[in-house]
Amino acid sequence: MKKILNRASAPTPKFFKVLRNVGLALAAVGGTILAAPIALPVLVTTIGGYLALAGGVLTATSQLTTTDDSE
Repeated sequence: MKKILNRASAPTPKFFKVLRNVGLALAAVGGTILAAPIALPVLVTTIGGYLALAGGVLTATSQLTTTDDSE
């Protein structure tokens, strides 16, 4: 558990910072589609769910990526 917390607080490379921001945007768009106050077609809500899932995974993976020069 401590290793994961150390990785999350370690510096993230620039490329993965960009990917993290893209993931956050995807998750936000997916969440907005899922929380829309109007009834949307099933296909649109399914796509919204996939966007939210993909954005969350991309964000978490990018945040835990670090440069480790010790290996």
